[in-house]
Amino acid sequence: MKTFNPDAMGEKLLRRFAGGTSRRGILARLGLALVAAPVFPVLPVSRASAAKPDRSPEAKTTFARNAQSKDDTKCDYWRYCAIDGSLCSCCGGAVNRCPPGAEHSPVSWVGTCINPDDGRAYLIAYRDCCGKSYCNKCDCDGTDRETQLYVPQLNNDVIWCFGTTSMEYHCSTAVLVGTA
Repeated sequence: MKTFNPDAMGEKLLRRFAGGTSRRGILARLGLALVAAPVFPVLPVSRASAAKPDRSPEAKTTFARNAQSKDDTKCDYWRYCAIDGSLCSCCGGAVNRCPPGAEHSPVSWVGTCINPDDGRAYLIAYRDCCGKSYCNKCDCDGTDRETQLYVPQLNNDVIWCFGTTSMEYHCSTAVLVGTA
């Protein structure tokens, strides 16, 4: 009875491979691989990530089509596409600053809003101001591209006063982070 010998099997396979190929053939295949390698980044997979987003009026959401950039005390101000709550700009603060006596939460939810002046998309961090009683002025509920609650960083239905001295909600800001 014959026993299985992996060394003999490996030797047999390598001898058969060596007998059917030449050094010149191996070098030709290696050269072809080196010449073809720079072509791979040109393939459609690479170009898909470089495609420009569609900013045409038809592709914009209802909020983006009606947004304005002049009055930050109105709910249709361009940065408020995903805000929920009272606007700090109506409560003694600013679009990006809490009113005196309130503190910014260190956590936020985010949204991508289109500035009507330049047509570019910007990442906005919405941060709640906490530590004072509810302002109850300029109440807005921007639900542009809002996601379900199982994606909390993109959902505005949470009181984001985590990490502050008080969980009492006062108002919300819209801090410009950068271009999207």
